[in-house]
Amino acid sequence: MALSLRRGTVSRITEATDEFVRLVVDGTPCIAYPRLTGAVEVGDEVIVNVQGRELELGSGGFDILYVNLTRGLDGGPALPDAHVMNLPYTPLQAAARHVEEDGPLADSLDGMPVVCCSLHSQVAPVSAGLRRHQLRAAYVQLGGGALPVSLSDTVRDLKQWHLLEVAVAVSPCLDGDVQAVTCASALAWAAGQGFDAVICAIGPGIVGTASTLGHGGLAAMEAIHVARALGGVPVVAVRYSEADARERHRGVSHHTRSILELCGGVRVAWPRGLRAPDWLTPREEVDVEGWHEDCARLPLSHMGRGLEDDPYFFMTAFAAGRYARDLVAA
Repeated sequence: MALSLRRGTVSRITEATDEFVRLVVDGTPCIAYPRLTGAVEVGDEVIVNVQGRELELGSGGFDILYVNLTRGLDGGPALPDAHVMNLPYTPLQAAARHVEEDGPLADSLDGMPVVCCSLHSQVAPVSAGLRRHQLRAAYVQLGGGALPVSLSDTVRDLKQWHLLEVAVAVSPCLDGDVQAVTCASALAWAAGQGFDAVICAIGPGIVGTASTLGHGGLAAMEAIHVARALGGVPVVAVRYSEADARERHRGVSHHTRSILELCGGVRVAWPRGLRAPDWLTPREEVDVEGWHEDCARLPLSHMGRGLEDDPYFFMTAFAAGRYARDLVAA
């Protein structure tokens, strides 16, 4: 069996919200998504998926609750009028209401900036760059990393601090504030709801194979093409690092280069004063004055590195948010 499942007992709950729970099962850290698998309490008999932890993947370190044998087998009713399945034809398929079912979508983004990120760790600094009184920003999560939006502590924090207003899960992602079938409908819905800007990214973690085309960061390419086709202004958040030990990610990452080679003619935000590689043209030079102070207020992390460990990673993402903010103000 490809699934690695184990039976256990919940011994402790360390954090609990309506959408995300951290718990301990037989001494091992675990996470649960109560909107998917129901409530969980100490003493419950559960089945958990242990594969990520056993393989010591980047997504490892904890197990994931698969089913609660104590209270999760009642076969509760599906959401009313929900006709589209998340994770269809898998053991976790569940019906969810989608934005496409709830009324017409905007015909055009009408110049709305869409910041296209290749990593989830860019979302917070982009949001810091977008920060402006009364600017309404939505987050749209695409496949390429973790699928549940509710896994992200960052998104929860940004919503609490009013830097993001809503989180949209685009299939195969799930468990957002709202659900969309496609990136196109998610962006059209955001425009129709009056949002000023959208941040598109993958969830925490990234699918990667060290190859040019086999990585989750190419989700940014989809966002670029869709935003442009719908009359929006896609803005690329460059992945840049001077601290990454891997040559392919030092300087401007090969992920960003592959995205730009596949798209072409897209606006690339770049911090004014930071030396750019000669091939990175055209680019938009952005005044990022105050970036460090704005970003220091947020819990930033990239591959275990914080703001002082890898400052240019966060600066370049901030530049994309600041450029999008200036587009809204223009």
